[in-house]
Amino acid sequence: MGVAARETAHASLLRDLVMLTKPRIISLLLVTTIAPMFVAGNPGFLLVLVVLAGGYLMAGGANAVNMYLDRDIDTQMSRTKLRPIPSGRMGPRAVLAFGVALATAATFLLARFTNVLTALLALAGFYFYVFVYTRWLKRTTPQNIVIGGAAGAFPPLVGWAAMTGGIDLTAVYLFLIIFYWTPPHFWALALLKQRDYGRAGIPMAPLVWGERETMRQMVWYNVILIALTLLPATFGAFGIIYLVSATVLGAILLVGVIRVSTAKEWTKPAWWVYKFSLLYLALLFLAMVIDRKVPV
Repeated sequence: MGVAARETAHASLLRDLVMLTKPRIISLLLVTTIAPMFVAGNPGFLLVLVVLAGGYLMAGGANAVNMYLDRDIDTQMSRTKLRPIPSGRMGPRAVLAFGVALATAATFLLARFTNVLTALLALAGFYFYVFVYTRWLKRTTPQNIVIGGAAGAFPPLVGWAAMTGGIDLTAVYLFLIIFYWTPPHFWALALLKQRDYGRAGIPMAPLVWGERETMRQMVWYNVILIALTLLPATFGAFGIIYLVSATVLGAILLVGVIRVSTAKEWTKPAWWVYKFSLLYLALLFLAMVIDRKVPV
């Protein structure tokens, strides 16, 4: 193999390794990890860097192991069939080893340079995503996203523990906010990709409950989400900047979800809800930081 061919192969492998970690998904997880650190106090640059690195490695490892476990169904879905394993670019064992190595490195990094609780919480998120959601719930119940959504709610706990060494009521509320945000966010995608899920035999809500019932559930979860986001302001965890931001963002998201549930042609509104819900969560956590740091 010539030099140019080797460089091309190395570049391709590097792209696949990055793909295994799902960097676009991790970016939002890192926002919900780092923002709570600034809500809880004034973290130093090195601490933020360690938590960023540890969070990325742990989430990336979980995503890689997820692709290992889902390698059979990934071949059936158009949005996943180009992943490294179903496309044949990487072997399953290599992907599994890569994922475990990332999680191991993350555990050591967080335990050594933050505290043991932070490492344990990050590892709990890893195991919950891999074994409770991917291995168990995903293929057995339409409640997979509801219960499995807890995996994506661990990052605020990780960030809070890294900053304070413990967990308090505010951190628990941040966990619950993401927990209740997940169903309407992901069900918007499930509505759009239900044929893919049907081919793979995954019992997503639109396939089991029907489209309209799923939409109705999205509305109710969004109502609960709005109540949860406003609740921290009532016991003094956040002030007026956060309260106004949470109210406006929640109202916009609720209007979008209602549009999905009432539209005869809901494809475009569902895409809007899915995309805006990502921005919603990032802006909500940003509002928390601004509220704590800007005197009013």
